[in-house]
Amino acid sequence: MSETTLDRARAGDAHAFGDLVGPYRGELQLHCYRLLGSLTDAEDMLQETLLAAWRGLDRFEGRASVRTWLYRIATNRCLNARRAAGRRIPTEPVPPFQPPELSRRGEVTWLQPYPDALLDHLAEPTPGPPARYETREAVELAFVAALQRLPPRQAAALVLRDVLGYPSATVAGMLGTTEAAVKGALQRARAALDTGRVAGRPPPPRSAAERRLTRRFAEAFTAADLGRLVALLTDDAWLSMPPAPHEYHGIPAITDFLRASLAFQATRRLALVPTRANTQPAFGAYLAGSEATTAGPAGLIVLTLTGDRIGAITRFHLNHLLPYFGLPDGSPVSGPSPSIHGGTSRTSVCEPRSTG
Repeated sequence: MSETTLDRARAGDAHAFGDLVGPYRGELQLHCYRLLGSLTDAEDMLQETLLAAWRGLDRFEGRASVRTWLYRIATNRCLNARRAAGRRIPTEPVPPFQPPELSRRGEVTWLQPYPDALLDHLAEPTPGPPARYETREAVELAFVAALQRLPPRQAAALVLRDVLGYPSATVAGMLGTTEAAVKGALQRARAALDTGRVAGRPPPPRSAAERRLTRRFAEAFTAADLGRLVALLTDDAWLSMPPAPHEYHGIPAITDFLRASLAFQATRRLALVPTRANTQPAFGAYLAGSEATTAGPAGLIVLTLTGDRIGAITRFHLNHLLPYFGLPDGSPVSGPSPSIHGGTSRTSVCEPRSTG
């Protein structure tokens, strides 16, 4: 960026400031999402970061790049938010039926999905040589959830060093600490994440193998075919439902929950509309009464694939986020859609909607 643009921005030219920080907005939002685990919180933190940068532009001395300076502001704003008491803990929803005993009570109830549509338009630079994670792996739900369980400074050190590839000396400067402290935080963070890593890799995004597996899931799920559905799961699969804390581990526990859930919606029709979240296959879910011609939103389902099986199902009860995925939210789906009308099946799988 030219010195003239920086000078104009320092002089109060809002358009010049937009030119200065505009190229980094998308990657900064993703950075805030990784640290906070919430899309809505990441949007808020991005605005706070840009406001702080605007107000502090006269103190920017140019010793680091504009990008690094912005990352320093964003990181420390996120750390403050993570340390705040009672931060962004959503209200726990009440299930509409009596769920079976859960395997554990989830801690990261604020976790939200991230639309692939935002990633597709993101010009995030290639990570530096020290990076240990590929861009895809560093936005998957399991990775983002694991970051939430780390102490704030460990999470920040790991993202800055192992995801973005900043040198340890630069990370220390951004966090206001020493290189030795950064190395210690990294060792602890890496050990924690390596312990929780899932064995096996998913099929390539949008590959034929991924499409086959997700189609089999959608057909079994919408047909309420419990046997076919659980046959797609790994033995150690997880089912979670943010912001509800209910989590179920393993086929027996997941089977018990799905049996109760499917029994509750037995008189309704379910439609799934494909989309993508966190580089993973996902579906918008819609429910309608047996005689209804419209369907209302019923959350977003994200699948974590492991080889030729499903290692995790995350059903987000966050209908207000559906528009980010090119899906309708509060307004019912209506008209002669195959998700609602026609055929002998009680349900169907729709074609994906445009997210452009």
